[in-house]
Amino acid sequence: MKIGVLSVQGAVSEHIRHLERCSVEAVAVKNQESLNETSGLIIPGGESTTIGKLIETFGLADLIRKRNRQGSLAVFGTCAGMVLIAREILDGIAGQPKLDLMDISVQRNAFGRQKESFETDLDFKSFNFPLTAVFIRAPIIEVASPEVETLAEMPEGIVAARQDNLLATSFHPELTDDLRVHEYFIGMCKNCI
Repeated sequence: MKIGVLSVQGAVSEHIRHLERCSVEAVAVKNQESLNETSGLIIPGGESTTIGKLIETFGLADLIRKRNRQGSLAVFGTCAGMVLIAREILDGIAGQPKLDLMDISVQRNAFGRQKESFETDLDFKSFNFPLTAVFIRAPIIEVASPEVETLAEMPEGIVAARQDNLLATSFHPELTDDLRVHEYFIGMCKNCI
C-alpha cells in the first residue's frame, strides 16, 4: 500500500517520516501520476489558499475529488488540509479554493495567529490514552452534518472528525512522536485498495 503526501507546500517531510515509521510506503504527490499510485492522501498544514491554488494549477483537485467520491482514495486533511476538504469555509476570502468533500463548516485561524500556537492533551475517540496535539494557526469545525463522526473536541469546537473515507484534524499529528493518528488513517486507506 502506498500513501501520498501532497507536496506542493506545507509540512510534507514530517508526514512522510511518520508514514515510513508506520512501515508504509510514502509517496510525495506533485502530479496526477504520483497521486494515482496511492490509496490515501494526506493534505498537510500550510497556507490553505496557496495549497488550493496550486492543486488547481497542477491538475490535482478534480482527480482528488473524483477518486475520493469513487471510494478509491482516502483523504486526511491536517490544519490547512482540513480547511481545503471542507464544504464551507466560514471566513474564507472571495473565490477561496476548496475541495468541497467533507460535510463540515470550518473557521480558519480560529485559535489566533502564529504566536498563539499551543500544545494540549486531547482525548481522541478510540485511543486508550490522550495524545499531545499541536495547534498552529489552527482552524475549527463549527458545524458538522450528522454523517460526520466527532473524534476529538475542545470547548471551542470540534478539532478532529471523520466522514466515510475522509479524516480531518485541526492540529498537527506529524509534529509529535505519537503515530496513532497516522495509524488510524492507514487503517482507513486499507478500504481503498
